[in-house]
Amino acid sequence: MANNGGHPNTTSDILLAGAFAAFTIDLLIYPLDTIKTRLQSKNYATRYLLSSGAYNRPALFRGVYQGLGSVIVATLPSSGAFFLTYESTKSLLTTTTTLPLPLLHALSSATAELVSCAILTPAEVIKQNAQIASTSSSSSLSVLRQFFRQRPSALFRGYTALAARNLPFTAMQFPVFEALRARVRKGREDRGLWTGTLGEQAVVTGVCAGVAGAGAAAVTTPVDVVKTRVMLAAAEEGGQKRDGGDGREKIRGADGKVEGRKTLSEVKVFKEIWREGGVKELFRGGALRSVWTMVGSGLYLGVYDFGRVYLARRRGEKVDMDDLE
Repeated sequence: MANNGGHPNTTSDILLAGAFAAFTIDLLIYPLDTIKTRLQSKNYATRYLLSSGAYNRPALFRGVYQGLGSVIVATLPSSGAFFLTYESTKSLLTTTTTLPLPLLHALSSATAELVSCAILTPAEVIKQNAQIASTSSSSSLSVLRQFFRQRPSALFRGYTALAARNLPFTAMQFPVFEALRARVRKGREDRGLWTGTLGEQAVVTGVCAGVAGAGAAAVTTPVDVVKTRVMLAAAEEGGQKRDGGDGREKIRGADGKVEGRKTLSEVKVFKEIWREGGVKELFRGGALRSVWTMVGSGLYLGVYDFGRVYLARRRGEKVDMDDLE
């Protein structure tokens, strides 16, 4: 396959490296994501806290891989699509514009996220509802079946919230990541420490990505909480009953009977969360999210860079980090 617009990696290199990175990180980091989702769910206090205020550990830590199947199925193509779009957009903007690098990286990552989120949203809805489900309906397949029996369109509930979280996250993370990586590389070269080995490049990429990701995750936690609540609410649209969702408003007639339901917007969900606990509620799970994002982003982009450099070198092409920026 031909190189991607003069890029040292082929399209298949980028897709394979992105998919492998996503699969690796899903297996390693998924339990932390499950715990974070449970902490951010509406009724976490009644489901995951004891009367003493301590965490109900059996409930909080049980079934931490629930919903993993949907993520693996969706993140492989979504990650490949993200990196392919990111690299293609970055290459196009580099050759056709004179944008400052931070803005170029921000625009490239934002464009890639819009594509990725379209693929990922149904899996995110299934995943998050499976993460808080009882053991009788905890698999991705059982959650999917319930959605299809009632309202399949509810699977796309939360695309706006997911994009609203991921766009600013990547727009902040990637410019910082790219700048930090270049600075670390130059610093090591100036001190005569740079060797250019695959392992060294992967470590530098991973550390810089982790630092950038942790900061971006902390800042975007409120949007992540809203996204979690909206996606958990999709279970009711899909015909499921969940204790952890919100964002659904019951409309009652004069006789007090429920006449229908109205889906609340992301803005209304935000206001509801604010009424529940203000800033503290909006940042619930933020510390855990920053930690797992730091680890996940570091491993994710480290594995991705390792993979695409390795695949290019295997064909006999002499490439390193600078060729891939």
